[in-house]
Amino acid sequence: MNILVINSGSSSIKFQLIQMPETHVLASGVVERIGIENGSISYKTKTADFSEKVDIKDHTEGLQKVASLLMSAEIGVIKSADEVDAVGHRVVHGGKQFTKTIKVNDEVKANIKRLFSLAPLHNPANLTGIEVAEQLFSKAPQVCVFDTAFFESIPQKAYQYAIPQHLMEESRIRAYGFHGTSHKYVSNRALEYLDNPYAKLITIHLGNGCSMTAIKDGKAIDTSLGFGPANGLIMGTRAGDIDQSVVFFMQEHLGYSVKEVSDLLNKKSGMLGLTGHSDLRDIEAAAASGDRTCALALDMNAYRIKKYIGAYAAALNGLDAIVFTAGIGENSSTIRSKACKDMDYLGIALDESLNGQRSKNLREIQAEASKVKVLVIPTNEELEIANQVYDLI
Repeated sequence: MNILVINSGSSSIKFQLIQMPETHVLASGVVERIGIENGSISYKTKTADFSEKVDIKDHTEGLQKVASLLMSAEIGVIKSADEVDAVGHRVVHGGKQFTKTIKVNDEVKANIKRLFSLAPLHNPANLTGIEVAEQLFSKAPQVCVFDTAFFESIPQKAYQYAIPQHLMEESRIRAYGFHGTSHKYVSNRALEYLDNPYAKLITIHLGNGCSMTAIKDGKAIDTSLGFGPANGLIMGTRAGDIDQSVVFFMQEHLGYSVKEVSDLLNKKSGMLGLTGHSDLRDIEAAAASGDRTCALALDMNAYRIKKYIGAYAAALNGLDAIVFTAGIGENSSTIRSKACKDMDYLGIALDESLNGQRSKNLREIQAEASKVKVLVIPTNEELEIANQVYDLI
């Protein structure tokens, strides 16, 4: 079965064509800067590596280009759209309505649209991807995999905010969680590797967006992102946890509008606001050259991670392993080292030699005396989506 996985973002489309159940990636790529100048498309197979700078006006044109590459006589991997047996779509916000993977119909699309207000940057683009794929791959069932679904197991004591009850019941204000496909994928890999389905885990997804999840018996019991993808850890451009009084102060005394506060906290804060850089590699290089501002930002970033490790170890009443994943989690030995430093009370200790090695495989990086396993597991959200689509179909 050939499953086309589509992650349709606000200005990009990531895609993989995966042969299941063998999990062979037949083709992969990304369409970037949709609707923006200097757009591009990249496409890779086992025998081809194609890239092109081209302006792409909308998602319809972007997906049409993806389809034409997949069916290209020179570098394609299929002869017709009919060879796509199913299309799996990442949808960021499923709200209370969607707690599992589901086939697309008119009612599903209408409910995704109703959730636009909860994920205004993501759900509209996700729905556009679904509607265009329905036209291009008309014989293939379309399937939605929701980022929020993995967190359905979180108990009410953890997901409800201490605000008037009617705001949760009528306006759906509660913690939902995000990066669910990533947390699910790496936690399943960790449980298999540890050969213990009941292991107590903390998964740490560190990229431009960051989140942590406490997992017990394979199920999430708490997560750092909440109503939106902005709180918790310090991120590339997002502030993470902040005293709400700061928001009131900015509006009442500094003259910021609601939109200006939102833009500042989501697009101009985090590591960018602290250092002027959003790419952690630039920050680490500057810190290594003596930049004290960048060095402090790295310490702040790691300190926030450490606080959540402590909180989740308490919530789990123990800890068997922590898992680092995503671009920063997999590649930054600096952040891993700082986050695990002085954690011997919890039984966490790194082997810095192992931590400094680079690999694309699952690996252990803890010291021999560490009571807690410290794992680095590359995430694969596309494969997780393909697995869920295959299981459903």
